[in-house]
This record gives sequence, structure tokens and C-alpha cells, in this order.
Amino acid sequence: MELLSPYPPGWGEALLIGLLHSLEIALGATCLGLLIGTAGAFGKLYGGPVVRDLLAVYTTVVRAVPELVLILLLYYAGTDLINQLLAALGYQLIDISGLAAGIAVLGFVQGAYSTEVIRGAILAVPQGQIEAARAYGMPPGLMLRRITLPAMLPFALPGLANLWLIATKDTALLAVVGFKELALTTRQAGGVTKAYLTFFLAAGVLYLIVSLVSNFLIGRVEARARRGMPSIKDAR
Repeated sequence: MELLSPYPPGWGEALLIGLLHSLEIALGATCLGLLIGTAGAFGKLYGGPVVRDLLAVYTTVVRAVPELVLILLLYYAGTDLINQLLAALGYQLIDISGLAAGIAVLGFVQGAYSTEVIRGAILAVPQGQIEAARAYGMPPGLMLRRITLPAMLPFALPGLANLWLIATKDTALLAVVGFKELALTTRQAGGVTKAYLTFFLAAGVLYLIVSLVSNFLIGRVEARARRGMPSIKDAR
């Protein structure tokens, strides 16, 4: 247990800092993915042919290519592309932080999955509610805020909850680009002390705790969002 102590020579503090970095990336990527997914879902449902085709290519490619390959491609190629554009415009090259790059890369990946989750949730909203709002002359923006988004939330929450849990685990893939999150910190601790089993078990416990706490909080949010809706028992 001395190796897991938060005080030197223990690695407990380093593991907790790595977990904090993982949660920061997962939260930022989930929020970015929700923004992309919401825009993508409405673009697929209500956009023009060109917009729908571009979004179909985006969601298909991201969901088809392994996430590790996408992370390597977007991290290195994306950074290089940005610096080439800056150089062409006469600006100084920049060094993108690992946190910002991690959020951007995972957010881009999350956006493709969120697009399909939110699109399916919007299609699940009873059309009678939308037609009633239009009959009352409700503007599109107000209808979106007061009818569509609240009504589709219970249908979207299970899928979005899964995406959050996937994001917390996908942060481990960022270890390949050198960002010091929990997985990379665990590997470094095991390499220094040779106690690989101890540290990887500790990391697994930390990921499990995050999942359990997330499931509890998501369950509370889902129960609140489904107030007034028939339950499975009622349907039977």
C-alpha cells in the first residue's frame, strides 16, 4: 500500500491528478460532442441535401474508423495543418496544449455518435406535439426550446449516458500521444516500480468508481427527465 500513498515515494497523488486530467478531457469532449451532435442531428433532419450528405460522410467515417487511428490522425495531422495555415498567413507557429487537443479530438469523435443518438431521440418525439406547436404559431426557436429538446431528452439520455462512460475510458487512448492522463501515469508508475499489477488494479478501481458515480447521477437525471411519462410497469 505504500506505493499507492499520496505522499512520496507513493504514487497516489500522481494517479489522482491523472484521473482529474482524464475527467477534464472527458467532460470537455462530451460537451463539445453534444454541441456537434445537436447541430448535426438537426442538420441531418432539416438541412439541405448537401448538408445531409456531408454529415452522413462525417458520421459514417468516424464510426467506421477505429478511434485510436482517428486520435493519431487528428492529433498529429490536425496540429500540423493548423500550423501550416498560420505559417501561410504569416503568423507564429503555436504549440497546442495536450488538454485542448484531447478535448478537440475526442469531442470530434463523440460528435458523430451524439448526432445519431440525438437524431433518433428527436424522431421518437410524438409528432402531435410538434404539429400542435406549429398550429399555435410557435416560432422555430421557441418550439425547439420548449417542445423538441425537453421532449426528446428522455429518449436521448440512455445513449448520451453511454457516450459519457465511453469518453471516460477513451481518454486512456490519449496516452499514445503523450498526454499525462490516468493510463499514462499508471504505466509510468508501473515502469518505475515494476509493480504493474498493483497500479493497473488501482487504475481499474478508479475507473470503476467513476462509472458507478456516473451511473448514480445519470439515473437521478433520467428519473427527473421522465417524470410524468409512463414507466415499463405501467405499460404492462
